[in-house]
Amino acid sequence: MTMTDRAARHVGQYVKSGDWSDYWTTRISRAEGGKIWVRGYPVEELIAGLSYSEAAFLLLRGELPDEREAALFDLAMRSGMDQQLINAAACAARFTASAFPDSPVPALASGMLASGSVTGSPQEPAEMLREAVGWKLAVDAAAERAVDTWLERRGSVPGLGHPLHKQAEPRAVTLRRLSMELDGWREHGKMLDTIEATLARRKQRHIPMNLAGAMGALLADLGFEPLVIGGLGALSYGMALLAHISEEISEGVPLRIIPEALGAHYAGPPERHLPPRSTETKR
Repeated sequence: MTMTDRAARHVGQYVKSGDWSDYWTTRISRAEGGKIWVRGYPVEELIAGLSYSEAAFLLLRGELPDEREAALFDLAMRSGMDQQLINAAACAARFTASAFPDSPVPALASGMLASGSVTGSPQEPAEMLREAVGWKLAVDAAAERAVDTWLERRGSVPGLGHPLHKQAEPRAVTLRRLSMELDGWREHGKMLDTIEATLARRKQRHIPMNLAGAMGALLADLGFEPLVIGGLGALSYGMALLAHISEEISEGVPLRIIPEALGAHYAGPPERHLPPRSTETKR
């Protein structure tokens, strides 16, 4: 059952029926005295026998990855390497760490919350690619329709373009190349290639795929849904956030500010004052 085809549930039906027997139900894990099972497997076997990424795949998908899936999933999750302070998530995390140096957790949460369509989440590219593949058109026709749809919808095409890397985004190039070597660049990846070429022809200039686009394509080809892909994008950058946070707390400047010398600029009205008020009490 996927997130889109499951039957909708709401609290009103439970209040009305009085039957709460399946209100809190999970297929992920079970715990009893001295025993824990994850997706049916004894947890001690998983700890002893799986890598971190294999365990994560099992948690999310419910089944163990095969060798190809494990290699591709690990590739995606290690691709969210840092790129200085270009990503707003790192800045958000460091601001929080500078004001709350007692624990990395609030700063990690701040960085995660700054992971969205503008800051490079792979969720929207995955949604675009899933939609385009779902049209069941020839790939060229689907790419044309996708470009039209997203230019009209938001004025840009998700997964393409970068403020710094104008010719090629190095993380995306490497992720795509290694995915192809591992037979992981399939219909969603090929759709992204065609969308990239279509947009370049329309704009008369190359707008390269970025990491969000490449990651969205790879994870969609692995069968993950866009909602999960968005979370995986944030998690893949989590270690970079923790590195920034620990550096900020140990080496940074407490309470980061934005002074005028670094770009803060007031553009409101000049100094003004309230008009005098009558001393008489109005009735």
